Amino acid sequence: MGPVRVAAVQFAAGLDVAGNLATCLRMADRAAAEGARLIVFPEFCNRLSWYEDRGAARRAACTLDGPFLTAIAAKAAEHRVHLKINVTLARGGRVTVAGLLYGPDGALLGRSDKLTLMGAEGDHLDPGTTAGPVIATPHGRLGLYSCMEGVTSDVPRDLAVRGAQVLLNSLNSFATDEASLHVPVRAAENRVWVVAANKVGPLLPTALLPAIAERLGVPPGLLDGAGESQIVAPDGTVVAKGPRTGEAVVVADIDPALADGKARPDGTDLFAARRPGLYAPIVRPPLPRTAAPGAGKLAVAAVRSPELVGEAARAGAELIVLPELAFGADADPAAVVETLARAVEGTSAHVVTSVRTGAAHTAYLVNADGLAGAQPQLHASARHASWATEYGEHLEIFTLEWGRLALVVGDDALYPETFRLAAIAEADVVAVPFTPREEWETALGLPERAAENRLNVIASGPDDGLILDLPADFTLWTSWDGPFEGRISHPLVTRASRPVTVAAVHPAQAVNRLVSKNTDLVGGRPAHALAALAHDAPDDEAPDDEAPADGTPAVTH
Repeated sequence: MGPVRVAAVQFAAGLDVAGNLATCLRMADRAAAEGARLIVFPEFCNRLSWYEDRGAARRAACTLDGPFLTAIAAKAAEHRVHLKINVTLARGGRVTVAGLLYGPDGALLGRSDKLTLMGAEGDHLDPGTTAGPVIATPHGRLGLYSCMEGVTSDVPRDLAVRGAQVLLNSLNSFATDEASLHVPVRAAENRVWVVAANKVGPLLPTALLPAIAERLGVPPGLLDGAGESQIVAPDGTVVAKGPRTGEAVVVADIDPALADGKARPDGTDLFAARRPGLYAPIVRPPLPRTAAPGAGKLAVAAVRSPELVGEAARAGAELIVLPELAFGADADPAAVVETLARAVEGTSAHVVTSVRTGAAHTAYLVNADGLAGAQPQLHASARHASWATEYGEHLEIFTLEWGRLALVVGDDALYPETFRLAAIAEADVVAVPFTPREEWETALGLPERAAENRLNVIASGPDDGLILDLPADFTLWTSWDGPFEGRISHPLVTRASRPVTVAAVHPAQAVNRLVSKNTDLVGGRPAHALAALAHDAPDDEAPDDEAPADGTPAVTH
C-alpha cells in the first residue's frame, strides 16, 4: 500500500433516474481522467430523496442487479477503480440509503446502510440495522458513511476504532457547516483521512421548492446542495476542496498509512488511551430526555489566571472557568479551594479549575462555601504521566440552580466519547479547564462537541479559550427568530482571547436536540450498531456477518 489519488465528486441529481445515471457515468469518466483510483460520489445518486409515500420510494429504489447499479459496476471495471456510490436500495422488503463500494473488477466489495436518517428520510425509508463494513483494499482500509451519520461522532468513530484509515462520506446536504465543521472534525478526532462528496443543485423537486421554502422560512437557494466536497488529512487539514456551487472533481494524493499514527504531539496515543469500559452508556438504547429545562440565560467567563476570578464574579459571571492547573501542578488543593472561595465571596458564582490530588488530575468546582464537586480526569495523558496515574471511573453531573454541569478535565476534551457521556447524562453546560496543543482542538473539536450534543461549552486554556453558546435557532422544523444563513447546528462562538472574557450561554437550549424532523442528535444515536465503541480493542477475530440472501457480500470487519 502506498499513496493513492482519490476523488470527491460533486454534482446534481434530480427526478430523472436515467439522467442521473448518465451524470454518474460522465463524472466517473472525469475523475478517472484525472488519475483517481478511489472515487467517492454524493448521497442519493439515483434520485432526489423526496417521495410522496413509501410505495414511491420503493418503486424508485435501485436493486443490486438492476440497470443503474449494473452500469456503475461496469464503469468501475472499465476504469479499474474503486468507486463508492450511494443510492436508495430495495432488498429483503426494505428500502435503505445504501453506500456501495465497487472494486476494479466491478465486484461489490461492501455495503453500508445508513443508520441515522435525516428528517423526512425517515418517513419513507428504513434505517440500517448493523454497523457498516471496514473494507481492506490496496488503497487502505476503507469505512463508508453518509451525511447525517457524520453530523455526530458515533458512526465515524466506530469505523476508526475498527481500523479504518480512510472514511468515505457521501452527502446530500444544504448545510454550510458540513464543510466547515462536521466533515473535517471527523478526520482530526480520529486521525484518519476523510473523502467527502456533497451534492449541488436543488435537493427538493423544483415544482415544490418555493412552497417548501416559504413554509420553512428559508430562501429557496439555501436548500440547494452546499457543495464544497473535500479531502481532509488526519490532522484536520483540508488538502483539497470543491466550489460552493457547480459540478467538480476534487482530487488529492493521499497516503493512507498516515492514519495509523494516533499520537498527539505530546506523545499521547489517542486510541490507546480510550476507556471503552466507561463508554457503555453510548451503546445502550437511548432514553427520552427527562431533565427539567435549565436557565434561559447564564453569564459565564473564561479567565486566564486566578487573580482575575474576583473581577469576573463582580462582572456577574455565575460560572467561571480557569485553565487546568491554574495554580500549578504542585499547588495545595485545600489552598486552591480557600483562595477561590474567597475570590467569589458574596456571590453565587462557581469556579472551575484543576489540581493535582495525589496521583490524579482532578477538576474542582468551588463556590463561596468551598468545594462543591470534583471530577478526576478519565483518560491518561503523556503530559502528566510523571504523576497522574489514577483516573476517574465515571463522569459526574452536578445539578446547580441554573442547570446541570459536567466537568471535562484537561485532555478528556480530546475524546468525543466524554462529551457524549455528558449529553446522555443530560448535562446542559460543560466546563473545560484544558491546555490545547493542536489547532483542530479549538477550531473544530470543541465547536463540534457543542454542536453534535447540544451542549453549552466554556473552555479556558493558558493562552486562549472558547465560549460556545447554543442558539435558539436550531432546527428548520421550528420557527426562527433570525434569518437562516445555511448553518444548521454550529454553536455561537466567543473566542476567549482576553484575560477575562464574559459572555452568555443558554442552558435551556440544550433540551432541544431535534436537528430535523424525527432526528434527535443524542436520543437518535444508533446504539445497536456501536458495540465497537465499548470494546477494549477492534474485534479483529470476530466472524464475518453471514452474506444476505440477496447476494450482497458479507460485511468485513
